[in-house]
Amino acid sequence: MMRAARLATVLVLAGAFGLAACSNTAKGPRMTQPPAPAKAASALGRMEKLTLAANRCWFKSGDPAFRAYSLAPELSSFSGKPRFLLVPRGRPEAKPLLVVEGRDGSREVATYGPVMNTGLAGRVSSDIARWSAGSAGCDA
Repeated sequence: MMRAARLATVLVLAGAFGLAACSNTAKGPRMTQPPAPAKAASALGRMEKLTLAANRCWFKSGDPAFRAYSLAPELSSFSGKPRFLLVPRGRPEAKPLLVVEGRDGSREVATYGPVMNTGLAGRVSSDIARWSAGSAGCDA
């Protein structure tokens, strides 16, 4: 009988220590993932917004300054440089007259092409800068 009592005591103590070991609250390495940092807007996201703004403000509004052009979006770029183009109206295969291009890892938007050597350059630059800063309006 004494043996059984000792065995029962040992089992109770072992169980108590076992449970204590399972509920150890010591600070140690955890296997949880930290929350993901807020991701900066991608070039694709930025260029989608710029393309929509350009289409709305330059073309759908009937702006006469852009009547000679058509918008040709090229947002699905594996190069990390989504862009949109202005091409001669009705000729989407023609050489671009304006390229508006974003790049992953940078908030900068490049604008280049023959249109940037015309009187329209200032308007294009100010519109792109305004839209890049978050404005969605068409007014300068």
